Amino acid sequence: MRFRKLTLISEGRMHQSQRKITFGPFDSILSDKVQFPSLYQMAPKDSSLHKGMVRLMTHFGWTWVALVTVDDLRGEEFLQELTLEMANNGVCVSFTEKIPVSERRHTESRLTFVPRIMTSATRVIFIHGDTDSLMILRYSQFPFFPSYKVWVTTSYWDITMRPQYVDGYNFHGALTFSHLTSEVPGFKAFLRTVNPTKYSEDIVLKEFWHSTFRCTEEPEKLKQEKCSPNASLETLPLLYFDMTMSDLSYTIYNGVYAVAWTLHEMFLMKSEKGESWVPHPWQLHSFLKKIQFNSSAGDQVFMDENRNLEAQYKILNYVTFKMDAEALVKVGQFNPQAQPGEDFTINEEAIVKLLDERKSQTGNPSDDFKLGTFSTNGDRAEMDMKVMSFHINMKLRHFKVPCSTCSESCGPGLRQTPLEGQPICCFNCSLCPEGEISNQMSKYLQRCMKCPEDEYPNKERNQCLPKVMTFLDVSEPLGMTLICVALSFSLMTSLILWVFVKFQDTPIVKANNRALSFTLLISLNFCFLCSLLFIGRPTSATCLLRQTTFGIVFTVAVSSILAKTIMVVLAFRVTIPGSRSRIWVQSRVSNSVVIICSGIQVILCSIWLGTSPPFPDTDPHSEPDRIIIKCNEGSDFAFYSVLGYMGFLSLCSFVVAFLARSLPDAFNEAKFITFSMLVFCSVWVPFLPTYQSTKGKAMVTVEIFSILASSAGLLSCIFIPKFYMILLRPNKNTQESIKNKVSSRGRIHSGSLSANSYQRHNQF
Repeated sequence: MRFRKLTLISEGRMHQSQRKITFGPFDSILSDKVQFPSLYQMAPKDSSLHKGMVRLMTHFGWTWVALVTVDDLRGEEFLQELTLEMANNGVCVSFTEKIPVSERRHTESRLTFVPRIMTSATRVIFIHGDTDSLMILRYSQFPFFPSYKVWVTTSYWDITMRPQYVDGYNFHGALTFSHLTSEVPGFKAFLRTVNPTKYSEDIVLKEFWHSTFRCTEEPEKLKQEKCSPNASLETLPLLYFDMTMSDLSYTIYNGVYAVAWTLHEMFLMKSEKGESWVPHPWQLHSFLKKIQFNSSAGDQVFMDENRNLEAQYKILNYVTFKMDAEALVKVGQFNPQAQPGEDFTINEEAIVKLLDERKSQTGNPSDDFKLGTFSTNGDRAEMDMKVMSFHINMKLRHFKVPCSTCSESCGPGLRQTPLEGQPICCFNCSLCPEGEISNQMSKYLQRCMKCPEDEYPNKERNQCLPKVMTFLDVSEPLGMTLICVALSFSLMTSLILWVFVKFQDTPIVKANNRALSFTLLISLNFCFLCSLLFIGRPTSATCLLRQTTFGIVFTVAVSSILAKTIMVVLAFRVTIPGSRSRIWVQSRVSNSVVIICSGIQVILCSIWLGTSPPFPDTDPHSEPDRIIIKCNEGSDFAFYSVLGYMGFLSLCSFVVAFLARSLPDAFNEAKFITFSMLVFCSVWVPFLPTYQSTKGKAMVTVEIFSILASSAGLLSCIFIPKFYMILLRPNKNTQESIKNKVSSRGRIHSGSLSANSYQRHNQF
């Protein structure tokens, strides 16, 4: 029970001795039993109050709040705990105001800290202190000048207590952390019966009644039936009287109950012994420190502070309406002992916000809210709290939560960029880095988040989109074009091979070992066809066959060219009849060159497949919006060893052919081989840097192009001239024609060959 024109004390004594029971806020200093061995604190511990306040801040996204506290030891301790918890949760303090304990004159405060609070841009202000210390804020507010701020207080500051001439609109929508207590049975029924007639000896009650109900008689002659026949404490506005027991009153109630319980137990003990007994204060100590009981409200009461649990809190919303109507409505709860996620609850729809909507609350109060009516003498009809809460929710369900931030929230696609020299709550907004997004408005989003590997950010960087699987598909234009080119060259090679087989006995076909020509044509045909393994979705089989097939058939082709070049050189250098060196120009030598060179490549590929074979793989990183399905080579060293070996054979063929370029060209291929190897090297030398710098389909396309271009270069430079001679110039494809051409050009060559030498050469 609270009388608005009385000053409540913060400490009660049972006697003038040192045995004390305090009912003020819990103070950890008073828990020191060395200094205060006989002192008992009835108030619950508030060691988690700062955590509950920070939970409220983070729930509504308030990251820029002001703190007002009393300039004393308790206020300083609470301020340190609160600021530390705020820092751990990313909440910043815009400013802090400390009210001197001695400050009681609102005239001075209007000129100092109150204007700073009222004019600040901070929308949310947290207050900690008792009613006497913070009453200055009530007296210093400017009437009819709404501040539109959200005030969050504790129950130690009675926010409903104010001068009668000051309206409560500036604190409309305030939230209060009050101790969660049980209702004392019969308390409200008792208050309904209280009146000066029933308690005529209570002078304070008479004065309160006279002033509150505006009676015309003197307090000494006050009679209820003349003042107000229907007067009752229940009809008074919250400004004057609250039918709900306050935290402080509840603590006093438990303290008195504990002493009464102790005296009762001591009296029973003495009565059983038949002793008369007059209690002394010092005798209560041994009983009080052990006492434990359930109060009439159903709560367990311990006098031992070590067993006293932390306080649980209910969050009340202070609501002001028309005609001085006001109420405290429960909108949430904080229980430090509950499991994480269940310790804090709040009903946003039941909270009355500080918005301009209340300006429309004029006229008859029953138009908007069924709160009851007030007569000129202050009588008030019975209020139904459930009906009131329902109408509050229906009226204000479209209200928005007040925002209290140093900087506006970064929109989707943006991230916070800290400002130098400013708190972390003050920031600029910048675009998320490449590959990252922020998909919601957030006051706490300091960095963007990466999309999953199978997704990529859109242009606005506020959403992750699924990546497209990509590979060189058969159905797409590029794949179809490469297939057509490969098949066309394969058909051309087959045609040339068919012509060479049909005209295998002609001098041009027999020149430089026709068996090597057939081997080279077959290998070139496979080179064109092996490019098809690179087109389509990679599988385990195609990944195993791609590079190894390409490496082996190309090695056979290059080995055949190397063997042909060696045979040309040996055929023109080893010309002495009966010389033992003529065994080097036999066909088995050229075949051995092809088998040995190709066998080495087969060994390299076998080691590759045996140790680290290629396999299908995905690459989600090379292209931002695609997942590349590719063949992982397994071992880069093995892959480049295969390419390096082919390059070595090509270089050898080029060198040998270049040295033999001056031989008569009527029947030798040295010049054509030199030019073909020049084309071959010009394709594969830039292949490596290009291959390394491309990804996805481009990488596969580069390798296919290199295979087709180099194979086509070999086919064109070596076989197209002969193909032309065989089909279009058959008169040139005779021994007589070639003999005449050799005789005419043999004089130019220092080591000209005779016709017999030519005949011996054609036998290979």
